[in-house]
Amino acid sequence: MNKVIILVGPTGVGKTAVSILLAKELDTEIISADSMQIYRHMDIGTAKPSIEEKTMVKHHMIDIVDPWESYSTGKYITEVVPIIDNLHRKGKIPIVVGGTGLYIKAMTRGIFSGPPADWNLREELLSMDKEERGSLYNYLKEFDPDAAGKITPNDTRRVIRALEVCLKSNASISELQKNRTQPLPYDFIKIGLTRDRKELYRIIEERVAIMIESGLVEEVENILTMNPDRTPLQAIGYKEIAMYLYGHITSDEAIRLITRGTKRYAKRQFTWFRKEEGIHWIDITGTYDKHGAFMRVSNIMGSILK
Repeated sequence: MNKVIILVGPTGVGKTAVSILLAKELDTEIISADSMQIYRHMDIGTAKPSIEEKTMVKHHMIDIVDPWESYSTGKYITEVVPIIDNLHRKGKIPIVVGGTGLYIKAMTRGIFSGPPADWNLREELLSMDKEERGSLYNYLKEFDPDAAGKITPNDTRRVIRALEVCLKSNASISELQKNRTQPLPYDFIKIGLTRDRKELYRIIEERVAIMIESGLVEEVENILTMNPDRTPLQAIGYKEIAMYLYGHITSDEAIRLITRGTKRYAKRQFTWFRKEEGIHWIDITGTYDKHGAFMRVSNIMGSILK
């Protein structure tokens, strides 16, 4: 079975630099698994590879749609399979790099085909929950008791998605999940990078400061002129700067919220990927040189690929 390397880890851990060195060593190409890097014009806030990095190694699934276009995990899988198969025909082992757990899950475990996000419906459901806390969860228990049994009452995001599926497809999310797609037919080699939490948070703080200095505010201003789809503006960094530009918060508050949101996102990524089976975790705490981190990964890869 053809191999596919998957490199995962929380935002800011150092995946991009390591992946480029690994791709050069294996003479292969990189496939992004980042749900925000697919959007054109969103460069700084999504920490896309630089022009120099993309010159060193060919990257796929970056800058493929405009901010006003919608995109789905199912479409990602449809578009990524031909890229993987083409690399295999060339005798190369693709390297999938990213922190979007749903993309990785869809590749390795399959997904169900549900309706796309309906933001107006979601806002209505969220308003209902604010008026009467717990009401949405009670509705879910009526519509789909199996799903309710797997979701905690406080997980509003998942409760709303489950209800959205019920209301938009006339089928429960539990029913649809029974008919999920099959995993992609590859031998997945999964590598995970991790760091001490305090160290990672310090890197995130520095990263946010660099993004602001690099022109994140101007980037968001440009996006707002494009009548973007709802999804891009939900990205961390973009929604906070948009709030600042609309005069709802100060610039200092925007930076604080971006930093806090990024740390929380990193924590959720840790939790998500810990549930993914078969990941070879490599702790690179204290390793700030990309070559040092790469050597750790390379040593593991050498033994796995034998």
